[in-house]
Amino acid sequence: MAQTVVIVGAGHAAVQAVDTLRREGHTGPIVLVGEEPHLPYNRPPLSKKYLAGELERERLWLRSAQYYQQHRVETRLGVRVTAIDRGSQRLRLGDGGELTYDKLLLCVGSQPRRLEVPGHELAGIHCLRTIADVDAIRADLAGARRLVVVGGGYIGLEAAACARQLGLETTVLEMADRPMARVVAPEVSAFYVRRHQSEGVKFHCGTAVTGFAGHGRVTAVRCGELEIPADVVIVGVGILPDVTLAAAAGLRCDNGVWVDEQCRTSDPSVYAAGDCTNHPSVRYGRRVRLESVDNAVEQARTAALNICGKPARHEHVPWFWSDQYDVKLQIAG
Repeated sequence: MAQTVVIVGAGHAAVQAVDTLRREGHTGPIVLVGEEPHLPYNRPPLSKKYLAGELERERLWLRSAQYYQQHRVETRLGVRVTAIDRGSQRLRLGDGGELTYDKLLLCVGSQPRRLEVPGHELAGIHCLRTIADVDAIRADLAGARRLVVVGGGYIGLEAAACARQLGLETTVLEMADRPMARVVAPEVSAFYVRRHQSEGVKFHCGTAVTGFAGHGRVTAVRCGELEIPADVVIVGVGILPDVTLAAAAGLRCDNGVWVDEQCRTSDPSVYAAGDCTNHPSVRYGRRVRLESVDNAVEQARTAALNICGKPARHEHVPWFWSDQYDVKLQIAG
């Protein structure tokens, strides 16, 4: 009897898993469960062309609705998985329903790290992770003059570039002594600071946010004695792997869901791929957790091959990219 594969999470990894499963001969049911109401979509443009209003929502979809029909994939969108019963191999859903599986693939990604400082609940303060997040930011930016970006990583700098293209006064706050300190050399950081400053972006490095000012809506960002006026704030201070489901189900988790080289968790019927995982790097000889579309896609391919009974291990060289103004940054390794 053909096995049922349930994929939890509707992002890049999920789409790659579907594609690999069908290409490699899996004939059984595939069920794709996504918490957002949208078909799986391309996330990198959210902080770039979609935020800037240069890309229509329909162009974000990774595959059309017809693709899932043609590949006999049941899509359950706008539905949250609330629990995994590993004993009966059953999922409980937020709408009261249940799903049974023979193999389960967790592609649940990550959640934005929150700034739990006074005033963090004020209107006008946003994270940037989903279509809904960007739609809310764009609505606020339409009537704004000053944007403050908290965090000088990829997301923060890409958002700053979009804001300047939209004509907003833009300030970037970064706790480290330079932007993108975690991912690039000092020379590259300096290059991007100069590029942003040439567009009018202001930087405050070595600066920690201590609170937000405002009555109902943010009016300024507080950094100790320093107070920076803001009509809108975008917080991009990193992400945390989403291990809620896995940990509650008793799967091994430590800085992500632990998987082996085959992307299998501590339960041989459960696999995981993407930002949520902590995996052994064959190439670097240690465990790593990578926040990367490329890594998510490659792990999903590996998991799907193993689900199909075709032994494979994840040993891909990771790569990353960022688009800011007219400059593309690409990093391999």
